[in-house]
Amino acid sequence: MIIKFICRTPFLSPRTSFFSSKRHFLSCRPVKLSFCQNQGKLTKIRCGINLNTRSSMSCSATPAMAKEKEMVQVDRILAAKEDDYGGVTVEMTNEPLDPSVFASLLRASLSHWRQQGKKGVWIKLPIELVMLVEPAVKEGFIYHHAEPKYLMLVSWLPETANTIPANATHRVGIGAFVVNERNEVLVVQEKSGRFRGTGVWKFPTGVVDEGEDISDAAVREVKEETGVNAKFVELLAFRQSHKSFFDKSDLFFVCMLQPLSHDIQMQEREIEAAQWMPFEQYAAQPFIQGHDLLRYISDICSAKMEGRYTGFSPVPTVTGFSAKKTYLYMHSNVGTTSMQRPLM
Repeated sequence: MIIKFICRTPFLSPRTSFFSSKRHFLSCRPVKLSFCQNQGKLTKIRCGINLNTRSSMSCSATPAMAKEKEMVQVDRILAAKEDDYGGVTVEMTNEPLDPSVFASLLRASLSHWRQQGKKGVWIKLPIELVMLVEPAVKEGFIYHHAEPKYLMLVSWLPETANTIPANATHRVGIGAFVVNERNEVLVVQEKSGRFRGTGVWKFPTGVVDEGEDISDAAVREVKEETGVNAKFVELLAFRQSHKSFFDKSDLFFVCMLQPLSHDIQMQEREIEAAQWMPFEQYAAQPFIQGHDLLRYISDICSAKMEGRYTGFSPVPTVTGFSAKKTYLYMHSNVGTTSMQRPLM
C-alpha cells in the first residue's frame, strides 16, 4: 500500500517547528480515496489534508510570540529593495511561478509593507511572467511603463495623495544644421513621413536614443543619414510641443555642427536624396517660408552664420549626487574661469 499525503501549510515558515508551543488544529476536507486493483493489491490512496496553526494565547500574546509571528510572515513575502522615497521595488526573475502562489505571496507582502508604513510598491515583471499581471492588478497594481523585456507595475499604499511620478512624458529629437566654409548646408529629402514626395529639402533629423546625449545624437544622425562626419558646435534653439508621438510631448533641439568630411554616402533605406546646398537656396524654399517654426529656425541659423547669435555649448559637469558626467548647455562667452574648461 502506498499512501500519499498532500499538506498545505500557508502560514508556516521553513523554520517553524511542528512541535512548537502553539496548538495545531487539523481541518480535513472531504477525503477522496481512489483505489486501483492490481493483482489483488491496493496500489494508491490519495488524501488531502489542510494543516493550519493558531496561537493558544491569541488574546494575550507575549512580545516574544509577536516577534516570532512577524519573522514567520517575513519568510513568506516577496524579496524587495527599499528605495529613497519610502517605497520598495520587487524585481522578479524569469523563473516560472504559479499565479496563485504569487497572489498569496503578494497579499502577505502588501500587508507586511503596510505595517511598515511603506508608500509606493514597484514590481518589475520580465516578459516571461506576463501571466502574473492579472493577480497583481487584482491587488490594486496599475501599469506604469513597459519596455521590450519587462513591464513595470506600481501601487500606492497609504491613504494619502499619490505622489508617484508618471511615466516619461517627452520624446527628444534633434535637427542638425551642418554648415561648411562655403556657407553650404547639408540637406536631405526623406522617403517616408510627412515630407515624403514633397520635394522639400530639410536638415537631417532624428530621435535621441536612451542614454544618449543631445550632442552625440546630432553627430550620429548626420553620419547615419548622409555618411558625413561632423563635430558638434552649439545648441541653437529648442521647441516643445504636446500631444505628439503616442500622445507624448516632444522636445526638438536645433544643433549646429561643423563637417569633418565632405563626401556624401546617402542612407538609401530612409533618404531619397542628400546634397550640399547654398544656405540662401535652402531658406528660400516656399515650405520653409510658409511655416513659422521653420522660418524662425532659418533666421536663427542665418544670424549665427553672420555672427549675430550665440548658442549654447556643452560644458561637462559632475554633481554631488553621482560621479556620472553630464552636460550643461550654456553660452560659451560667460566670463567664469571654471566654465572655460574644454569639452572632454
